[in-house]
Amino acid sequence: MKKQMTAFIAAIFITLCIALGIFAVSGVAFANSNGVQASNAPSQSASTTASQGASTDVNASNVVSQVQVQQQQQIQQLQSLVAQYQQRDQQYQQREQQFQTQLNQANTQAAQAQQQLQQYQALVGALQQRGIITISSDGQVYINR
Repeated sequence: MKKQMTAFIAAIFITLCIALGIFAVSGVAFANSNGVQASNAPSQSASTTASQGASTDVNASNVVSQVQVQQQQQIQQLQSLVAQYQQRDQQYQQREQQFQTQLNQANTQAAQAQQQLQQYQALVGALQQRGIITISSDGQVYINR
């Protein structure tokens, strides 16, 4: 009995879901203002049909030309954006080159300073070995005579 009740509730739930889906679709279709109007007149003349066909062709070509214009505008906008990004990329590459040059100059200066420091240390060491100067533990330099 319990399985039958569960199956019955599931069937009702599924039926309600399908009914709500059908109701939603029909409501959207009813509210759609872009839909095709139904015609109750079974006998339209050939000229009316031809003129409607011609006006439909004109409307369709107008829509197509508008779409083409919009696409052309989008293409131009995208090409403009690509040009801007290429210009920014070029500016960034120039900046990177400038920074690389500055970094290389700074490294060269640091290497020169390191060489000078080594030369000064060698000079001070040579002066100490010859007894010309004495450096105390607190860093004071004394010139021996």
